[in-house]
Amino acid sequence: MLLRARAKNFTIIFLFLFLFKASASVILIPMDAEGQENHLKAYGITYWVLTKQQKVQWLLNYRGGSFLLPDGESIRKECQIRGVSFEILSDGQAESILDEISSPSQNQDAVILEKAPKIAVYSPKGNQPWDDAVTMVLTYAEIPYVTIYDEEVLDNKLVLYDWLHLHHEDFTGQYGKFYSAYRAAPWYIESKAQAENLAQKLGFSKVSEEKRAVALNIRNYVIGGGFMFAMCSATDSFDIALAAENVDICEPMFDGDPSDANYQGKLDYSKTFAFTNFILERNPLRYEFSSIDMTNKRRNVPKESDYFSLMEFSAKWDPVPTMLTQNHTTLVKGFMGQTTSFTRNEVKPTVMVLGENKINGEARYIHGIKGKGFFTFYGGHDPEDYQHRVGDPKTELELHPNSPGYRLILNNVLFPAARKKKQKT
Repeated sequence: MLLRARAKNFTIIFLFLFLFKASASVILIPMDAEGQENHLKAYGITYWVLTKQQKVQWLLNYRGGSFLLPDGESIRKECQIRGVSFEILSDGQAESILDEISSPSQNQDAVILEKAPKIAVYSPKGNQPWDDAVTMVLTYAEIPYVTIYDEEVLDNKLVLYDWLHLHHEDFTGQYGKFYSAYRAAPWYIESKAQAENLAQKLGFSKVSEEKRAVALNIRNYVIGGGFMFAMCSATDSFDIALAAENVDICEPMFDGDPSDANYQGKLDYSKTFAFTNFILERNPLRYEFSSIDMTNKRRNVPKESDYFSLMEFSAKWDPVPTMLTQNHTTLVKGFMGQTTSFTRNEVKPTVMVLGENKINGEARYIHGIKGKGFFTFYGGHDPEDYQHRVGDPKTELELHPNSPGYRLILNNVLFPAARKKKQKT
């Protein structure tokens, strides 16, 4: 009798475990065009799960770069609250998907995201979140960030953060080259005075020298293992500042003294991250930094047909560029900025082009490695505001929850969570 009772109890326990195993489930957040109601907030859900010390699998090239999350009532409710589409899969269904992804015949892979990256946005403290596409999408996706500026950078506070975004800054000390059109505007006069006061407070005689010191500290942050993301004028002005480390390229209206004679010939391109052999714009009345930018070279690109294509990479062999190009479309709508795109033949051969307009010979989205760290440059100001101008109203991201252009930004936000997985090529 005792043996029968034990056998019966064992059978009950076995059946319980079997049923529990059969009913165990995971959450799939699809990221294809058909399956996801709000792509941008889906990244926020993924980030939120990472903050709970739970791991996430990023399914590269599977249904637009979907996410596999642990199941839980709190996660389901959070998806519902934020309007993010999700599917409940059994463990068996999930394992079947992972088996399919792992097949050598599939250009797919599963990357584990381990920890929510700490995010800093380099931006003047007075700027509103809608002044910048990255702060807008971080706010909309409900991903937390800290705003820092020159004081924190020069005080070596960058080491506290995994991911740094550069707001549309001018690291050359020429105040965004707005002199011709806005030198009499109150906002320009005030911002110039604020920049000069800050430079003096930090011990520099000129804004150009202070901005150069900031750029060098950011360079060191990346070399030491940080991830930097920049858009619009922060991309080329950053590289220009590095190339002109020991050269005065500013005219008197910007820094009070003449520029160095033949400063073009004194640039050191070996110090830059992404660009080489560019020619600086010497005319202080021209709203342009250098030949890197394609804005004035693309007059023959009509708005209706302005798109750029995302490159395809091997998910299993090149997971990093594959992560950065995850999307529900390979064709992304173009958009303008002070720096709209990059002259293709001035991008260093060691830098990967992730998105390009091949017909016009321009790179829109590029990525590279510097020391132990990474950088991504993304041309243009706002992916859903074709030609943003000073004073234009903010973009309402509630109207663009599936924006492919904004998805590229959020790919970069999640990338540091998986950066321990090295590229194989």
